[in-house]
Amino acid sequence: MPEHLTSAAAPAPSDPAVPAARPVPGGAGPVVGFDLDMTLIDSRPGIGAAYRVLAAETGVPIDVDLVVSRLGPPLETELACWFPAEQVPAAAARYREVYPTTAIAPSLALPGAAQALEAVRAHGGRSLVVTAKNEEHARLHLDHLGLRADLVVGSLWAEAKGGALRAQGATVYVGDHVGDVRGARAAGAFSVAVATGGCTPDELRTAGADLVLPDLTAFPAWLAEFAR
Repeated sequence: MPEHLTSAAAPAPSDPAVPAARPVPGGAGPVVGFDLDMTLIDSRPGIGAAYRVLAAETGVPIDVDLVVSRLGPPLETELACWFPAEQVPAAAARYREVYPTTAIAPSLALPGAAQALEAVRAHGGRSLVVTAKNEEHARLHLDHLGLRADLVVGSLWAEAKGGALRAQGATVYVGDHVGDVRGARAAGAFSVAVATGGCTPDELRTAGADLVLPDLTAFPAWLAEFAR
């Protein structure tokens, strides 16, 4: 996901029934892609802090609570709601300048994030982080929180994620937004959605998610069945 998000209303637990597992080509472990914002990390505190700096510096009133309630699309998409089109590139550049010193430390790992990544490794697989956030900032978040992924690909949103997932042979993509479901579909990957972002379980199912989990804590058990 990108540099902002949707707020996580307490999701109603969905049925984590395990669908039929699909074989992994060549007997290798699964290749699993993960979104970043509100899938692996709760970046709302950090993103909110960066937007407050931007608002203070530019004098533009930004409803930060609204911004962090709808994270998912690219940064420029959100900035266009607050700045004239000709000012968006400069605002985005300044936001990215202040991001490392304002947004990394306040952001937290979501429950089950480390265990989900470890579960992929335990099955001999590879984990990818494919996000709309730029790669540099994504890596800063992962390093700060001690989350280990085998590959990080940034600046991709929705269907554009499909190319990176396909290129790496991903059979599963995990995300919190309907855009992530579309990315999984574009890659021909199994779409696992977690209801930790701003999209409801019903919205994720309607978008085509193959499985909706309340959060990542349920993912290792599901993966153990999927990878058998």
